[in-house]
Amino acid sequence: MVPTNQGGGPYRAMTNIRRPAVAGLFYPDDPSELRRAVAQLLAAANAATATGDPTRPKALIAPHAGYVYSGPVAASAYARLGDAADIRRVLLLGPAHRLPFRGIAYPTADAFATPLGDVPVDQDAIATIADLPQVTRLDRAFDGEHCLEVQLPFLQMLLGDFRIVPLVVGEATGEEIAAVLEQLWGGPETLIVISSDLSHYLDYDSAQAIDAQTTAAICGLHPEAISTRQACGRNPIAGLLTAARRHALHATPLDLRNSGDTAGPRDRVVGYGAYGFA
Repeated sequence: MVPTNQGGGPYRAMTNIRRPAVAGLFYPDDPSELRRAVAQLLAAANAATATGDPTRPKALIAPHAGYVYSGPVAASAYARLGDAADIRRVLLLGPAHRLPFRGIAYPTADAFATPLGDVPVDQDAIATIADLPQVTRLDRAFDGEHCLEVQLPFLQMLLGDFRIVPLVVGEATGEEIAAVLEQLWGGPETLIVISSDLSHYLDYDSAQAIDAQTTAAICGLHPEAISTRQACGRNPIAGLLTAARRHALHATPLDLRNSGDTAGPRDRVVGYGAYGFA
């Protein structure tokens, strides 16, 4: 599907557009090359997906490293969306890698740009959460931040006319994050995406062991059993797991690999997991 907001169109009129920080580094900066790369990742994930429950996830956890490392695992999450033509809003949450702060940050930007075009920010949704005490407007939290940006090309390739609610999470409790999710939970038109990698810079066998423990905690909806050592996005994951319990969602592991399985050496790896919640 070719998204309606893939360059040009009415979104050209927006002037406050956040430019990509890692295009050409984490993923191709040429539109044709990027479109081809994401299509190939999704095709491989679809081919590897076993037949089973066709229920489309309400929420996903997907990794956020360079596509050569984590792209296949991220594609395993997005491949589960199937026919997603009715998704109009994506709540996109990831951890703050570059700026320490307290709370949950939103930007002033009207849109986020990728080589595939501009993705508009859902300003009405932002307005409904802006008064929550844990939510703050903080553009600096998005400067150079990659965790949300790398998810956008997958969404652009799969969805039609959609908007995002981009949130970078600093120090915040699972309850505080869940309150934001509850405010914007919506119905089938709303998808939640949590951006997180798993363990960092362990040897291959150690990473496999700790990532298996993290997967068990995610699938058991036990945020208290996950530390920041196990997942850089531990805080937004905790918020999702808290909300998932209240909505009686079940978590399904979709893929679990690390950089030693994809494109790196095995003496110092980063773990990647994909999970669906329905």
